[in-house]
Amino acid sequence: AAAPGTSPVAPTAAPQLPRDVERTHVVVAGDTVSALARRYGTTVAAVVAANRLDARAFIRVGQVLVVPRPGAATTPAPAARPGASARSHVVAAGETVSAIARRYGTTVGAVVAANRLDARAFIRAGQTLVIPADGATPAPAPTPAAPTGTPAGPVSHVVAAGDTVSGLAARYGSTTARIVSANGLSSRALIRIGQRLTIPTGAAPAAAPLPSTFAGRTYPSATVAAATANRDALLARSVPSRAETQQLVRSTAVAMGVDPALAQAVAYQESGFNQRAVSPANAIGTMQVIPSSGTWASQLVGRPLDLLDTRDNITAGVAILRQLQRMEADFDTAVAGYYQGLGSVRRNGMYADTRRYVANVRQLMTRFG
Repeated sequence: AAAPGTSPVAPTAAPQLPRDVERTHVVVAGDTVSALARRYGTTVAAVVAANRLDARAFIRVGQVLVVPRPGAATTPAPAARPGASARSHVVAAGETVSAIARRYGTTVGAVVAANRLDARAFIRAGQTLVIPADGATPAPAPTPAAPTGTPAGPVSHVVAAGDTVSGLAARYGSTTARIVSANGLSSRALIRIGQRLTIPTGAAPAAAPLPSTFAGRTYPSATVAAATANRDALLARSVPSRAETQQLVRSTAVAMGVDPALAQAVAYQESGFNQRAVSPANAIGTMQVIPSSGTWASQLVGRPLDLLDTRDNITAGVAILRQLQRMEADFDTAVAGYYQGLGSVRRNGMYADTRRYVANVRQLMTRFG
């Protein structure tokens, strides 16, 4: 079947190329090795051998195939021979194996074999490739060598079959989170063939450290430094959208026997369903759980919880809410304990900001009930 978001494309006749030119072909829905062999004037055996396919000649949509020239030998191109003048090439953003092979007067199959690349012939910016010598004199490059490294600014990329956001991030020296953010993608980072993406490259702009004062309280420098590190780690991650996070809060609460309206109200009050939220107190993620409370929550659920992971963060917060309600019969006191700490509430009563917190949670519960 065709890939999601695409429609079947009728194959067109391949252009007639000189017999000594090796080609590549990106597999589309409906392609078979036998049909490709007929289309390009070669044989099934030659295609199978050049791409190291199994006896079934199985191929998949998006796979890049080497198409041997008519009459070529049916064995894959070998890696560089010992003692041969193999060269190296540092991959620049936007380069492909086929372009590099043409530049150095070798073949895609030879470069793939020499560098043990997968069937997609996937390479990334900054990668050093071995360019095998095949006995022929390399043709001089028609243009100056591409600069090494990644460009300093964003680049444009048109999505091809087989592209993924994580693969593009590795290729261009970016991150999944930066590409998702730059293109307004969903948390699943879905892209479609033909879509034009903006790829942020170079070093990500440094985020300012978190302030040391929050909600009228000043926190130690070590706490603020840890919070800043957690904030930066979350900025580099792909996280669910706020709507998806809200649904995770609701489903987790139901599974753990906690009122889903309460769990959603607390999550909204704490972070607005934002997993990237981190306070100077090092309260992390959707449920704004500090590391010591995360350790307690891990003990409550019987497994280690990673507060940077959205599901684990929500699990920690809901487990704490459940335990507070078990420890304290009075609803308002239990909710206050989530914000102020139950021991402090019992010793000192609710602070003024705690009372506002409880009132806000109660009001939000009517919204999520």
